[in-house]
Amino acid sequence: MAALRSPEGCPWDREQDHQSLRFHAVEEVYELIDAIEANDESEMIEELGDLLLQVIFHCQLGSERKAFDFDSVAQRIVDKLVHRHPHVFGDSDAKTVDAVWTQWEQLKKAEKAGTAHERESVLDGIPRHLPALQYVEKLVKKARKGQLLPEPDSAEEPPSDLGAQLFDLAQQAQAAGLSAEAQLREEIKKRETDWRAQEAN
Repeated sequence: MAALRSPEGCPWDREQDHQSLRFHAVEEVYELIDAIEANDESEMIEELGDLLLQVIFHCQLGSERKAFDFDSVAQRIVDKLVHRHPHVFGDSDAKTVDAVWTQWEQLKKAEKAGTAHERESVLDGIPRHLPALQYVEKLVKKARKGQLLPEPDSAEEPPSDLGAQLFDLAQQAQAAGLSAEAQLREEIKKRETDWRAQEAN
């Protein structure tokens, strides 16, 4: 990557920056998901490599500015994994998945305290660029953990045709000249605003 970014290297690579590359990583993740769902290990190797290339590219850009490099990125994730797994590397006795998740959230909240990324709300920390349906799933999960939304009735069976219902809703939106994604994002904003107000009271 250093050679590609050098004056004798590739004109395209030399022109890139963090902003120009940001959605390439998203595309590579989706291609990796396709390979995983196809159970195609050869494609998985290729797509994992493409995703790793995005990490290396950003690290090279950081290194050129003397801001960060691959080693500092790797060290940060090692430190994070050790810190957030005290049940493996420390003296925590978390033994169930639920206990581990609760501990993880508490540690993450403590890490962010007093920083620009402090999580003041239980709803904080969801990437804004997630597709709307994924965003809703994470938002609802956080709202339930924060007791802003009641837990679902465990006895209630999900509809067997839920996928068809979602498809029909998207089809209805398209027929009306609307974007189902945009409509869901608007509803997300309303619900999140309401829940944050409820949390503040």
